[in-house]
Amino acid sequence: MHHALLSKMCGLITSYNYKVPFIQKKKKKKIKLMYMKHLVPCKKYVLNAFIYLNKETKLNNVCILKKLEVAMDLFIAHLVQGLALTFLGLWHIINSIKSYLVKGPSNFTIRFWYHFNTPYFKFKHLELVSILSFSILAILMQILDFPHFHYAFKLDNFEHATMFIHLALFSGFSLLTELTDSLELFSGFVGILVSSVFSQELFLLHFHSTDHVGPEGHYHWLLQLIVFVSLIASLAATVFPNSFNAAIVLSISLIFQGCWFINMGFMLYIPTFIPEGCDMNLARASASEIHGAVTCGSKEADFRAKGLANLQFSWVLSAIMIFAGIVCLKLAKKITIVDRLEYERIQSKVADSTVVNEGFKPAK
Repeated sequence: MHHALLSKMCGLITSYNYKVPFIQKKKKKKIKLMYMKHLVPCKKYVLNAFIYLNKETKLNNVCILKKLEVAMDLFIAHLVQGLALTFLGLWHIINSIKSYLVKGPSNFTIRFWYHFNTPYFKFKHLELVSILSFSILAILMQILDFPHFHYAFKLDNFEHATMFIHLALFSGFSLLTELTDSLELFSGFVGILVSSVFSQELFLLHFHSTDHVGPEGHYHWLLQLIVFVSLIASLAATVFPNSFNAAIVLSISLIFQGCWFINMGFMLYIPTFIPEGCDMNLARASASEIHGAVTCGSKEADFRAKGLANLQFSWVLSAIMIFAGIVCLKLAKKITIVDRLEYERIQSKVADSTVVNEGFKPAK
């Protein structure tokens, strides 16, 4: 009962940066939370929360808060990374479909990034700069052990930082090829760098130093399946640069990764969403490290939690496929024959100017 009440209280907290001064009275069984800095936005009217504890339960309030803080850290990390991957995948799937419809099957070429051009704001390399900045920031946060900001050699932090190193290498090299107009020369190598990002992510997820067991291990195993598909799609895009199918699968897998990270954040680190019969157990891996995990009280509860994860996997994939189909139909209706003719006219202009320039070259 006490754990259920504690779980309800955990669901109200949305940030690790909170203060909860306790006023304890020996003759009373309740602890009043006099101040909470962050509450769930939809429940702003809640000004006070109460946790009722029995005298016989000897729970350390500081330990409880530490566990909640770690859970919120992990939730925010999964949420931010998931949103970043989701938006990147959405950006790629829309641009890939649009490029395919305008250029046609014969002229379509896969791009691992797209220029950002709008009538109000033009910054062609915004995607690459954003990826590079995000990667460097993530590496620093892992090394400095955010939010504590002190250097601590934690193996899992360095594993996460290594994943972002490969992402920084891809975005940095791609940005240099753009700035030096050498993309056509090194397009194949850029594809290899993209594949290395997913291969290292899969490698470090599979041989992670943190032992993920139970429902959490199953969620991470399903994540490895998505990353494996991303790896195969990136390799196919590198070998077959005109394949529209490879471009779509790669974009969908990016969205899927992002959505799955978000889903993991809610299902593993928000007590309200933890499956029935399971508890959030923040067990210590060592004297200084705490890793989030969900443990189930029985085999039936564990089996039910894993079955729920399998259903979520299928539901999320179905939703993404429906979205991709809608985008295809909407853009096909929006992009008319005029857009295709305009593209062909521009291409013929470029070809003519190239021929003229070749004609004016001095003879050897």
